Amino acid sequence: MSFARDKGAVMLIRTMEQIEAEGRVISIGHGKATAVRLLTKADGLSFSISEARGSKAGATTLWYKNHWEANYVRSGSATLEDCNSGQRWQLEPGVLYCVGPLDQHRIIREVDTDMRLISVFSPPIIGQETHDESGAYPPSGELPPRQGRMTVTTLEDVRNAGLEVNVGGGQVLSQRYLNAADQMGFSFSSVKVKQGVEADLWYKNHWEGNLVLDGSLEVTHKTSGEAHILGPGALYLVGPNDPHHIKALTDVHAISVFDPPLTGTENHDADGAYPPTGPIPPGPSAER
Repeated sequence: MSFARDKGAVMLIRTMEQIEAEGRVISIGHGKATAVRLLTKADGLSFSISEARGSKAGATTLWYKNHWEANYVRSGSATLEDCNSGQRWQLEPGVLYCVGPLDQHRIIREVDTDMRLISVFSPPIIGQETHDESGAYPPSGELPPRQGRMTVTTLEDVRNAGLEVNVGGGQVLSQRYLNAADQMGFSFSSVKVKQGVEADLWYKNHWEGNLVLDGSLEVTHKTSGEAHILGPGALYLVGPNDPHHIKALTDVHAISVFDPPLTGTENHDADGAYPPTGPIPPGPSAER
């Protein structure tokens, strides 16, 4: 784990090498899959981020009675089944589905192929949990206000809703899957940045967790001057004390998760910030 430290600044960096060395890759689902715990409850936010990985055909039944979970399909394919209604959806890259306390569901994989899901939980999970016999994790905090049943959102749905937005002069494509109105406790976007793009950012009113899926990105903390080159699997977390500069060394695809959640209509101000959208969580501590 790495922090940029200066005048209280806390920019958390986790590379895949660090994550593996810290024992953050664990077996879940009775040994059927592994989970990479990128952010957990100890990091002080209202969400956690994991990557779930599976390669074997079969069916897994899950029921997150104590959480809401948003899953973004990074690679691979499967069928998602609602155990209550029998309704099915095809999961493929770019699809996001949300499940909660009412949603006993099944993931069905008919062939042995690698599948990777980016999973964001609210409340955040502790990080060492494994599924119980019903497919649940134990309680880890207060549920977000979201009500109702599971939802599935495709990239076409995002586009049809006008939530795929070109920003930065057309050099950045933001696909806004979840916003404050979804009441998940966080917002979730898929962001694609063209090579060479640079920006000065400073989220004075939010915490933002960023997971690099593809490409290479340089992130520099403007207060301390500490710079990091981050590739696939690396995560960086920035907050109110973290004015920073980003530069896309290649075309980059990343996941961006904000707490408090964005409305989805914001634009950066002159400092690279978004206006307030709710209480700011404590986030990680520089003393850790």
